[in-house]
Amino acid sequence: MSTPLLEVKDLRAGYGRAEVLHGLSLQADARSVVTVIGPNGAGKSTLLNALMGVLPAKGQVLYKGEDISRLSLEDRVMLGMALVPEKRELFGSMPVEDNLVLGAYRQMRLRNPRWKDQLEAVYQRFPRLKERRVQAAGTLSGGERQMLAVGRALMSGPELLMLDEPSLGLAPLIVKEILNAVDELRSTGVTILLVEQNARAALGVADHGYVLEMGAIGLHGPAAELANDPRVIDTYLGAAKKAA
Repeated sequence: MSTPLLEVKDLRAGYGRAEVLHGLSLQADARSVVTVIGPNGAGKSTLLNALMGVLPAKGQVLYKGEDISRLSLEDRVMLGMALVPEKRELFGSMPVEDNLVLGAYRQMRLRNPRWKDQLEAVYQRFPRLKERRVQAAGTLSGGERQMLAVGRALMSGPELLMLDEPSLGLAPLIVKEILNAVDELRSTGVTILLVEQNARAALGVADHGYVLEMGAIGLHGPAAELANDPRVIDTYLGAAKKAA
């Protein structure tokens, strides 16, 4: 049996004295899409920030079988981890292309002479970014900003891409486009950990899913099975799913 790319054991994290995650465990196999769904306040963003090293945490985070729990954010980036935060954190006054080039920091540190090839790959995946490459990031639409945030993360050549609520505030057609890109990335060898409040969309693209409630995993299993679980339908998918 192969070692999971990411394995989390008994993770505890929070803010100050307030513990948000209470002994959470999960794993993501290489070249898979794993989603974590749950309501606002369940701890989804806290989970990603803890995994990326933005927040201090207790427990074990194993990456490629190695314990990285004590490594810094920068060290985790250099190992091939990337996070697209909920707020996207773009440099609004800088052109689109400059934002993308900043994302190539890891490849430059690795002295990869072909890092610019990744720029063209991002433009092929998101043609609108190429059309707007000299435009200030702060003037983009919400969907374009999300594409830029994902594209910037891809510039590092990650093996593990973590996405925090990529559908937040976007029109349904743009959500579909973003999630189609997620599905396509799996075929390139990228492992994706997708945190989403839009359970229907997330389970539709994922291989495996976890339901996070009040800082703990309530359910988990193959995404297709969760999408048909009465508890998930009642709580997260609603009457529309039942009528379908």
